[in-house]
Amino acid sequence: MRALLFFLLLVACGAPPPVHDVQTQMPPPPASAIDLPGGGKGFLAVPNRPGKHAGVIVIQEWWGLNDWIKQQTQRFADKGYVALAVDLYRGKVATSPDEAHELSRGLPEDRAVADLEAGFGVLAARDDVDPARIGSIGWCMGGGYSLELATHEPKLKAAVINYGRLVTSSEKIDAIKASVLGNFGGADRGIAPADVKAFEQAMKDKKKDVDIKIYDGAGHAFMNPNNKSGYVEAAANDAVTRIDNFFSRMLGGS
Repeated sequence: MRALLFFLLLVACGAPPPVHDVQTQMPPPPASAIDLPGGGKGFLAVPNRPGKHAGVIVIQEWWGLNDWIKQQTQRFADKGYVALAVDLYRGKVATSPDEAHELSRGLPEDRAVADLEAGFGVLAARDDVDPARIGSIGWCMGGGYSLELATHEPKLKAAVINYGRLVTSSEKIDAIKASVLGNFGGADRGIAPADVKAFEQAMKDKKKDVDIKIYDGAGHAFMNPNNKSGYVEAAANDAVTRIDNFFSRMLGGS
């Protein structure tokens, strides 16, 4: 009787009733910078729940591993993936197009691929990652490297290319084992829609799993809201939905 009176008093005063046997939702573990084998660097974000997770390698635009890339990395962790952004510039971040151009021009492609392979190895070796469920995603320069990684790493399960450089050689397309999702701008002056369609057809001719979408009127980097003159919100939101559905289908949940 006394317990009932105490409960009613709590409710009358606006206090929530006591809850028993409910686990408190913990905040996600802090993301952190890590070192990769071979001298590379990365930014790691992990989910806030235990178990075996799928992994995602996140690959920067030509700006470098800046705040926007870190936000994308954390977004994937919030969705239940162990997400690792590989820092291809190894600590440098561009703040102007000229600087980004110089950094991207000076990036040794073999070193970049080696760093991405090292990132894949780090994810595959983690106790909280299922090594059979690792994908990659990149934007701009990183989109091209997401596809390039797929030509080098046969165990990569899924690769997302957002307006990135495409491969054209029959040998490289033969080497792709991952399922591929691509999002491109119809008004991109760097990557012509005709080239995108040719890549898609070449993949289909070789019976590769590929899903390409070209957004009419969208230019390069249409997914990044920091691109003030080129961000296309409707196209960006649709592309994000496609990416999330693709990873959910190909990599599964925790």
